[in-house]
Amino acid sequence: MLACASGLAILGTAADGAAAVLRVTPDQSIAAAVARAAPGDTVEVERGDYREHLRIDKPLTLRGLDHPTISGGGTGDVIRVTGKDVTIAGFNVRDSGLDLDAQNAGVYVVPGAHRVTIADCALVFNLFGIWLENSDDAKVLRNVITGRRDLMSVKRGNGIQVYNTRGAQIIDNNISFTRDGIYVDVSRDALFRGNKIHHVRYGTHYMNTNHSTWENNESYLNRGGLALMEVRNLIVRNNVAWGNTDHGIMLRTIQDSVIEHNVVAGNGRGFFIYDAEFNVVRDNLVSHNRIGVHLSAGSSNNEVDGNDFIGNEEQVKFVAARDVEWGRKQGNYWSNYSGWDQDGDGVGDVPYEANDLVDRLNWQYPLVKLVLSSPSVQTLRFVARQFPLLRAPSIVDRHPRTRPLNPNWRRWNDILPH
Repeated sequence: MLACASGLAILGTAADGAAAVLRVTPDQSIAAAVARAAPGDTVEVERGDYREHLRIDKPLTLRGLDHPTISGGGTGDVIRVTGKDVTIAGFNVRDSGLDLDAQNAGVYVVPGAHRVTIADCALVFNLFGIWLENSDDAKVLRNVITGRRDLMSVKRGNGIQVYNTRGAQIIDNNISFTRDGIYVDVSRDALFRGNKIHHVRYGTHYMNTNHSTWENNESYLNRGGLALMEVRNLIVRNNVAWGNTDHGIMLRTIQDSVIEHNVVAGNGRGFFIYDAEFNVVRDNLVSHNRIGVHLSAGSSNNEVDGNDFIGNEEQVKFVAARDVEWGRKQGNYWSNYSGWDQDGDGVGDVPYEANDLVDRLNWQYPLVKLVLSSPSVQTLRFVARQFPLLRAPSIVDRHPRTRPLNPNWRRWNDILPH
């Protein structure tokens, strides 16, 4: 059925209150169609440029046909969602205001607006891309979010802000040139999967949030890759963090979590582990970082096993009062291990120590790197092991592997500079 009212085409409707589809053309107002729509209706918007601010206060599907553009003209939020069960899909959303205090965003979802879906949109030239606050079971899927490249980082908003939510799904988004890519605080039971985040401050800035999963994300060419702080009960797996100037993955004050099958390569620090306990860190590839792992503030009661530490300028930076033992089950692979494997079982016959006298000299006097493989330096390592007074507390791996465990280690070895 095709009807027309107030200039809007109603493409289909039925008796007994069934949902209708309203069509908007470039010479019409999307806001007028939203106001006219009944709960459960669909508003379809044809390709074109629409300069307006939208407020969606009812269950509704707002669908763009061939990616129409909605511009906020540089003020306020472009789309503000105050109702539950809203879907926004297929738009270019741009030109929010620049008021950090007001948290201007391309799409702003207010507290209590649950089960909102934002999918297949391009959000550009906004302060914040998407802001979710106290919005449970939200879905943010397959969006491209590009921040304000003309602003300094501290004056930008974040790509996706997730605050005080439960059950969010943030999947397959591409985020760049915002302050932080995905900023999460005081939330739980969330899934972050398949996102690509680059050219931001922190790819993920994640705090005070528990019982969530980060998997198959890629964070690269940022200041920091994944920053996970003040959290517990996380699964962090199959992520790639590369080319970040500071850390690949930061684990700060994190407990009872599993960090597995990640690649951290070509960063300033592969892992930065601070005040972290009772975690499992296993089967990760830590390759060609300036420092493989920076461990501090305790961080002793963790299971660290089955990892490959390959080609890092310094494998471990560690200052503590006592040894910390890693590799209790199967051991880790250390590319600079200088021991031997007499029985050929793939496990070194002497422990690996990551903080011996030569390592400490290397930290103090970087030119020592030029002679690390010389016989005199190897002799110094041997002598230091015989005299406890010369020995500092260290990361000790009593079962060092003599071959890498990750079958893809050569790929990163070939890509990254040596």
